[in-house]
Amino acid sequence: MKPDDADQRRAVAPVICYPTEGLPQPDLMLYHAARETARLTDTILIPPREARTFRVPAGHFFRISCQHGSQVGDLNLWNANDLSERFYSGKTRALHGTHLTSGERMWSSHPHLRPMATIVADTLDWYGIDAFGGAVHDVIGTRCDPYTHHLLTGDHYHHCCHSNLTNALATELGVGFAEAEAHVHDVLNVFMCTGFTRDTGQYFMKASPARVGDYLEFFAEIDLLGALSACPGGDCSAEHSSDVAACYPLTVEVFAPTPEALEGWQPPVVNGYRQPD
Repeated sequence: MKPDDADQRRAVAPVICYPTEGLPQPDLMLYHAARETARLTDTILIPPREARTFRVPAGHFFRISCQHGSQVGDLNLWNANDLSERFYSGKTRALHGTHLTSGERMWSSHPHLRPMATIVADTLDWYGIDAFGGAVHDVIGTRCDPYTHHLLTGDHYHHCCHSNLTNALATELGVGFAEAEAHVHDVLNVFMCTGFTRDTGQYFMKASPARVGDYLEFFAEIDLLGALSACPGGDCSAEHSSDVAACYPLTVEVFAPTPEALEGWQPPVVNGYRQPD
């Protein structure tokens, strides 16, 4: 039975779970100045419906761009020297919100919980939140995967982003699929436009607003191993596991600033929490 004070209960004001005033803030002025000195050191092309790995040393920049057409990408990040430290989408979402943009960070898993990468440029930051509650670059979708696809359809589809990321990591590490799969984790959905429906609270997607030339650029806070999948849903305007959606390559570029440009900067240390004896 609905209580008599139901409206009062619904009207209680929300409280932000994790106020971010105490977070260590990135020095964006330093990063932008360093970026001006940076030179291109590597370019990786991500074919449609496939994934590739890439490496970015601490203190370097990397850019993910749509150079061929509107295309969503699923991004995993690991500490290049310790795969147990990886991107923690849930905590990143709790700290920054459901979608990321310039000045916000990708945080790593427990017990490390430190910045892995800082977003320094986003050509889609103009989009904001639309009338449906949609926004770009989400940390709410887990990645399209063959297990959920089979659960919903009974089909065996092999180009889901989960499979793509696993295959790319297996190739990078020289291990089998099962061993690599254990390291694949929830993603940053680059260029994907998503939200939750107001009536049912269901996760939705809509056509990405990204067009040729759009990019998301990061500063690597630690040595990174990345994997990026060019989603088989293309711009995700209709479905995210598809052999018929128009799909395009994505490009990852790595840039090295001059050492002088980052003088005084140090990679963030692991979280300072002391576990009980």
